[in-house]
Amino acid sequence: MRAPALLTLFVWVLSDATTRHFSEEEMAAARWRIKSMFYHAYNSYLDNAFPYDELRPLTCDGQDTWGSFSLTLIDALDTLLVLGNQTEFQRVASLLQDTVDFDIDVNASVFETNIRVVGGLLSAHLLAGRAKMELEPGWPCSGPLLRMAEEAARKLLPAFQTPTGMPYGTVNLLRGVSPTETPVTCTAGVGTFILEFATLSRLTGDEEFEDAARRALRALWRTRSNIGLVGNHIDVLSKKWVAQDAGIGAGVDSYFEYLVKGAILLQDEELLHMFLEYDRALQNYTRFDDWYLWVQMHKGTVSMPVFQSLEAFWPGLQSLLGNLDSAVRTFQNYYSVWRQFGGLPEFYSIPQGYTVDKREGYPLRPELIESAMYLFRATGDHTYLQLGLDALESIEKITKTACGYASVKDLRDHQLDNRMESFFLAETIKYLYLLFDPAHFLHGGGAEGDGSWEEGGEGGGCVLGAGGFIFNTEAHPLDPAALHCCGRRVQDRQELRDVLLGLMQPGSQPERGQTEGPPPGQSERGQTEGPPPGQSERGQTEGPPPGQSERGQTEGPPPGQSERGQTEGPPPGQSERGQTEGPPPGQSERGQTEGPPPGQSERGQTEGPPPGQSERGQTEVPPPGQSESIVLKPGERKTPLLSCPVQPFSARLAVLGQVFSDDT
Repeated sequence: MRAPALLTLFVWVLSDATTRHFSEEEMAAARWRIKSMFYHAYNSYLDNAFPYDELRPLTCDGQDTWGSFSLTLIDALDTLLVLGNQTEFQRVASLLQDTVDFDIDVNASVFETNIRVVGGLLSAHLLAGRAKMELEPGWPCSGPLLRMAEEAARKLLPAFQTPTGMPYGTVNLLRGVSPTETPVTCTAGVGTFILEFATLSRLTGDEEFEDAARRALRALWRTRSNIGLVGNHIDVLSKKWVAQDAGIGAGVDSYFEYLVKGAILLQDEELLHMFLEYDRALQNYTRFDDWYLWVQMHKGTVSMPVFQSLEAFWPGLQSLLGNLDSAVRTFQNYYSVWRQFGGLPEFYSIPQGYTVDKREGYPLRPELIESAMYLFRATGDHTYLQLGLDALESIEKITKTACGYASVKDLRDHQLDNRMESFFLAETIKYLYLLFDPAHFLHGGGAEGDGSWEEGGEGGGCVLGAGGFIFNTEAHPLDPAALHCCGRRVQDRQELRDVLLGLMQPGSQPERGQTEGPPPGQSERGQTEGPPPGQSERGQTEGPPPGQSERGQTEGPPPGQSERGQTEGPPPGQSERGQTEGPPPGQSERGQTEGPPPGQSERGQTEGPPPGQSERGQTEVPPPGQSESIVLKPGERKTPLLSCPVQPFSARLAVLGQVFSDDT
């Protein structure tokens, strides 16, 4: 047992760290070093690895990992703006529109594609105004990066076409889900979609995405054990738990994160209720001396007394919920492990005080730095700046190579691995920079850019970027104000359409009371009197219960997806991501100067959108001819049973996201 030694180290760390106060000059110097770190890694990727997904920093070349979409470039795009580089942001945003192609015969992780690609494109779209890009009329409710995000997300929808609504883990971007795909996926792979999918639905007016994410969340909620816990891996067809270890780490973490962040982003009490019920069970069964262990989900007995590096998001999450005392104590435990090794090993045995065999690596993860950022924002304690400086020193001294920064294969001897994951640029560097920049616009400050807010929407009627940004689990910031702005526009247009259609049909019932079907084009989201009977096509009587697709309803999961991920969708013969001749005729609309048909991309429609169509609820929408199922296997690798087909399951929450209102 090494507990006495760890306790001594822990006390020394605290006394050493809390005595130092960082001046403004020291914080500015740290920011300059972090920028230099970013550009060494970023330029190494461009010079040696683009257009591949990731850089291999030991051999100075590239490799495709999660799909083949120039993933590092998409993941790093909003970090460019966070660091103040508007010029490069504009160049890369245009480059991605010209080169990235989602119509490719590639197996892709549903989880990873969502958090990295969809999340990265949505964030870049919402930051485009601050980056001084030329904006379409009506931005942020339209724009080329938004259409790219929608196109990528639509490729994932076939995964959700299961009897339970819980998605498969992998999808082929061209063919959908393989008939031989395993139905077993991890908990986070089911519950980590509500931020990106709800943002898409609110910005575009298409409820299909949010409905899919909600149905998956509600299905997962109903599988919890009698003591209120969920396991690690589940069969999405039978709803049976395959791995019954319950905890807050790998395979589960971002599920809990998205319940809290989704509650804030969408002002949704149902999601917050789910998290609070889970948190009560986690505190009762998994918390021991401010560590969180793994327990059997039905009995609550300890199954693995280990700390996983992915759990280090938890103090930040707890601090945002107001549980500061608990958050500080847990962070101190995790910080002591960092100081012991110069990084967080993937697994750390709490009884032995040392790494676990074959889990000694540190792939440049951001979770502890992320928690430090939130705790510094909440407390002002410079202990957390000391962790940031320690992390900066460790990464520079241990992992820097001639071609970037390499993952650490073994923290005991600092042996390196030939991989630099995209989240190093998307998350680790971004959170490290924001830790040392408390006046940044993402924290609600006005020091960066031209003011702390901007106009958006039709006629500039929306206030955007004023603060309260919510980070997805890949550290891509989303602006809640944009969702409200575009949701209001969709509601106004639907109400106007209802009035006009009513005038054209003398003697017809008022548009919200028609019993013969949903009002044409009607979307129930914004109606103050509740959804009309005979709800839009997803709520017809043969599907889920009426009133289903509202955000936050408790009466049942949203119905199964609508069919807009049909395989005949995007035009065949789409170019691979690097073609110089530009998109072929019939290409998805993101590069067209006139934009897609109002509110609608052309994918999946056989004759083009119905005349005058802009909403998704018209009664003449094609019947739900679902495309095949989907599933993904990353390359030729076989996923071990107890590991999720996704990598970073970290949780991140909005900066002091107290956004709930009394009338939620």
